[in-house]
Amino acid sequence: MAKSNLVIVESPAKAKTIGKYLGPGYQVKASMGHVRDLPKSKLGVDVEHGFTLDYQPIKGKEEVIDDLQKTAKKSEKVFLATDPDREGEAISWHLKELLGIPDDKTYRVTFNEITKKVVNEAIAAPRAIDQNLVDAQQARRVLDRIVGYQISPLLWKKIRRGLSAGRVQSVATRLVAEREAEIKAFVPEEYWSLDVDLERIAPNLGQFRAAFYGREKKMDLHSEEEVQAVVSAVQADSFTVQGVKRQDKQRNPAPPFTTSTLQQEASRKLNMTPRRTMSIAQQLYEGVDIEGEGTIGLITYMRTDSLRLSDEATEAAKNFIQGRYGADYYPGKPRVFKTKSGAQDAHEAIRPSDVNLTPEQLKKDLTSEQYRLYKLIWSRFLACQMAPAVYDSVTIEVESAGYRFRANHSALKFSGYTAVYVEGKDEDEEVLRQSPLPDLREGEALKLLKSEPGQHFTQPPSRYTEATLIKALEEKGIGRPSTYAPTISTILDREYVVKEGKNLRTTPLGEVVNDLMKEKFPDIVDTAFTARMEELLDEVEEGKENWKDILSGFYGDFERELQAAEQDTERIKVPDEVSDVICPLCGRNLVFKSGRFGRFLACPGWPECPHTQPIVIEMPGKCPKCGGKILKKTSKRGYAYYGCENNTNKDESKRCDFMTWDVPVKETCPECGHTLFKKSGRGFKKPFCINPECPNFLPEDQRGYKKKTPENANPAEGVPPEEEKKTVKKTAAKKPAAKKTAAKKTETTKKAAAKKTTAKKEPAKKTTAKKTAKKTEEA
Repeated sequence: MAKSNLVIVESPAKAKTIGKYLGPGYQVKASMGHVRDLPKSKLGVDVEHGFTLDYQPIKGKEEVIDDLQKTAKKSEKVFLATDPDREGEAISWHLKELLGIPDDKTYRVTFNEITKKVVNEAIAAPRAIDQNLVDAQQARRVLDRIVGYQISPLLWKKIRRGLSAGRVQSVATRLVAEREAEIKAFVPEEYWSLDVDLERIAPNLGQFRAAFYGREKKMDLHSEEEVQAVVSAVQADSFTVQGVKRQDKQRNPAPPFTTSTLQQEASRKLNMTPRRTMSIAQQLYEGVDIEGEGTIGLITYMRTDSLRLSDEATEAAKNFIQGRYGADYYPGKPRVFKTKSGAQDAHEAIRPSDVNLTPEQLKKDLTSEQYRLYKLIWSRFLACQMAPAVYDSVTIEVESAGYRFRANHSALKFSGYTAVYVEGKDEDEEVLRQSPLPDLREGEALKLLKSEPGQHFTQPPSRYTEATLIKALEEKGIGRPSTYAPTISTILDREYVVKEGKNLRTTPLGEVVNDLMKEKFPDIVDTAFTARMEELLDEVEEGKENWKDILSGFYGDFERELQAAEQDTERIKVPDEVSDVICPLCGRNLVFKSGRFGRFLACPGWPECPHTQPIVIEMPGKCPKCGGKILKKTSKRGYAYYGCENNTNKDESKRCDFMTWDVPVKETCPECGHTLFKKSGRGFKKPFCINPECPNFLPEDQRGYKKKTPENANPAEGVPPEEEKKTVKKTAAKKPAAKKTAAKKTETTKKAAAKKTTAKKEPAKKTTAKKTAKKTEEA
């Protein structure tokens, strides 16, 4: 009987998809990620003897490793098909070493997309494991290990337990801290705007608004006096049209997604965290069951910094665009986007595996999050190969008393790529809705209707959001596509940074840790140094540098800094973060504390004053009962719920009992005008009206979960309905165990009864036997 071939991938989902493509001659098994790593309990790196690494099998993977080992021995060939990046290459190498697979049986294959064609082509053209890629990953792993395992204990001693440091996370914290310092140090400056409403001399032929520009060159107005001087001058003079400029302006589409831009756009448009984005993208890459088609990998590999697209993909996009939208929507030739310098360019940009699988076709087979992310990727890819959007742009320049004013209007003339996709923005920008401008002629006289001066002050730089922080890390060359999501998650988990809405802000703890790192380990948190380390890792991958030489060069200076920090640093107290909320018992300002269920407010006068309360966040919309503000609160068990600001009003006549697990949204009901709510949880949820008197009212038991029981009606005391279901399931799962316990007790009781019988025959041991029986029954 001929031996079959073994294909090892990382996840069961990928194994399932690839198994269907390869057929009966192959066994496809999952390693469930890494199979061996450095030990958790110690550094695992012998820095004194050439950076020897102590790799050990990961605990809990014994059965997986044993199964893979047995199957590999029986197989004719072993194809290592882990992810197509450095980490995937390292996992393949670890599998080969740990399973003892001989060189002549080892074949490395990678899939940029998991489709039948690509999988079979890859299996037909395997290669050897790329040791340069493995060494680059080992160097990164050891660098991060040294920094994390040697600085973290110092932070525990000098600040508090449970803290950590890292090459990328420490730089990310520094960026957020420096932005916060900029905001605090910002001094606003006054400036003024001046708009004028103008009308043609002949009435009812058109009015429009123009903004102050300057004289020959642009001028800034810094004070009310300067504005009034302009206003007085133009009121004493007439306005004349100096020029009318009409032109077609083209706007080109954005390039296809890289890992960084996908995380940024998903944050802006879908409100997904980077970690969630990568998790959903992984599912789309590994394969989804599609009715009538089987399991299909829907997108190409999602960890990439390349903008390159295959000829096959651009040809498929061309045919789709011309077939659905018409020849005018195709630019005539494929668009090619230049990948930025320093990018690894190992894989294509992120795109759909088959552009003909439209989001609408797949919607019924995808979860809401999968659908929304796939639609984002599909739309961006298709748009990047479409014709530019064309806008009819008109600029009118008018003059009075030597001062110039300008009015602009732009109207979409040809939709082009915008028929499919429009790129999101990092911040909400105020868009002035200018009405279409009248058809003016140069030299035409105009009548001034009114002047409208406006005082303004310059604003501090915006806080980072997850999207803009990823953008900053990428621009500065810090980290790589696979590191952005875990880096942001880590600094949030450690509470160096907190999220307020979408904005990131450092905490006092984050500032203390950042100051210590800047003072004692300036290289670790230096953006240029960290970016240079990334370049060195790239050179290891290209075979230009030896990975152990890089580690040796880094460790010498690092060890000296570490020893100096151990000796010179005193214990540092983290100051309390003071809120503007007043303690109702003693009148002091409450401070932020961290507990089992996250952050909360507490009185700094503890233990004399024991008052604590949850952190409240103002939400959009108004209370449906009294019209007050809706606040996000935390229940005693750590769950978020929403209540009226008047829940605790001292005036009983104004007190409101409105509380709900449902999340208020900005939209209002078109029928009754009340705030709409949506079901809590991840992913898109359709808003609904909770007003019982409204025709659009959606009863609670139709909102996607069970109606709450009366005893669980108060969110502040109870458990969310979703969690209530889980509790019921857990209880049901424990019933068989309860039967076993009862059986054991019955058996114990019988034994005890037998001992009692024996004790009657032996009077001398009566007392002891009774005590033993009693203890056994109690047990």
